[in-house]
Amino acid sequence: MKKINLDALSLKYRISDYKELYAKVIALIESQQIKPVKASGINGKSPALYREYWIIELKQDVTKYLDELNYEIVPVISTDYYQTHIEQYIQDRIWVLLLNNYIKKNPFHTLMSENERSFDIWHREKFLKQEQGKKILKRCGLDTNFLNYYRTTEPIAYYSATKKTPQNLVIIENKDTFYSMRKCLMGTEQFQICGETVGTLIYGAGKGIISAFSDFHISGEPYMLHQENKILYFGDLDYEGIGIYESFAATYGTQYTIAILKGAYDRMLAKAQRIGIDKLPVTKEGQNRKIENLFLDQFSQPQQQTIKEILECDRYIPQEILNIEDMM
Repeated sequence: MKKINLDALSLKYRISDYKELYAKVIALIESQQIKPVKASGINGKSPALYREYWIIELKQDVTKYLDELNYEIVPVISTDYYQTHIEQYIQDRIWVLLLNNYIKKNPFHTLMSENERSFDIWHREKFLKQEQGKKILKRCGLDTNFLNYYRTTEPIAYYSATKKTPQNLVIIENKDTFYSMRKCLMGTEQFQICGETVGTLIYGAGKGIISAFSDFHISGEPYMLHQENKILYFGDLDYEGIGIYESFAATYGTQYTIAILKGAYDRMLAKAQRIGIDKLPVTKEGQNRKIENLFLDQFSQPQQQTIKEILECDRYIPQEILNIEDMM
C-alpha cells in the first residue's frame, strides 16, 4: 500500500481550512479509502489527526466478469486462462466479446484474407498481425486455422504467352531478363526460349519468389495449376542464385514439378567460356556459400566442373550475359 501525508491530502483535495481538512480525512477513513499510520504520530492540533495515512486500494467486484466467462462465452473459446487472470480479461474484454459475438453469428465457411477477417471481427484490419491480437487468440485457446483465413503476399508478375496445358512456366530472377524473354515470346507461335518451349514467364524478384509463391495455389490462374505443368527456374549463376533455386525447390518440390531452364544455363556457360572466366564479374560479398546438389546434378560432369571453377574463383555469371539475340 502507498502512504500519503496530511499536507499531500490538503493539496489533493484543495483544502486550506483545517476544520474542513479534518472532516474530509474522517470521511475518507469511514469510507475505508485511507487508514491512519499510527507510527507517524498525531499533529498536535485540535481535533488531532495522524500525520500519515495508508491509501487503501479498492477491490473491484469481479463477479459479473466471472459470470460472463462462465455463461456468455461460446464453448469453442477456452476461458481457462481468463478465469485465473481476471484482471487481464477486464483489459482484453472488448476484443474477446467482439470475437465471441462474431463466432455466434458466423460459421467461418468463407475463406478470407487475413486483413479482411481481422476487420470483420475486430474492425481493425491489422489486429491479427499485431502482438495484441496474437496474444488474445492464444489466451482464448484458438489456433489461427480456426479463423479460416489466408495470408497474402506481394502479387506475382507474369506474362502468359499461351494458356494451353501442360506447359512450362519459367521463373526469372531478374527484371531485364524477364522483359527480354517476354519479347522473345510476343508475336510468335513457337514459344521457344533458348531451345526450350515456354508458355508463361514469372518475375521472381530474387529470393522474394519463395515467399510470394506460398499462395500460388490461390492467386495463380487455373491453367497455371495444371498437374502436368513444369516450373523451370533461371537465375544468376552464383551462390545466391543457386541458393534461391534450391530453397524454392525444397519448399515447393512436393507440390510442383520443378527444374532449371537448362537451355538458358547451357548458353550462359558457353558464352562465359568464350569470354573467359577471368573476365567475369567478381562475386558479391556476403553471399551464403552453402549449396547442395539439387542444382549441380542437372548438369553434365564437364559443366559441373566449369561451374565449380567459376564459383571457386569468386566469379559469377549474371543472367544478363544472355541478350535477346542469344535467347532466340
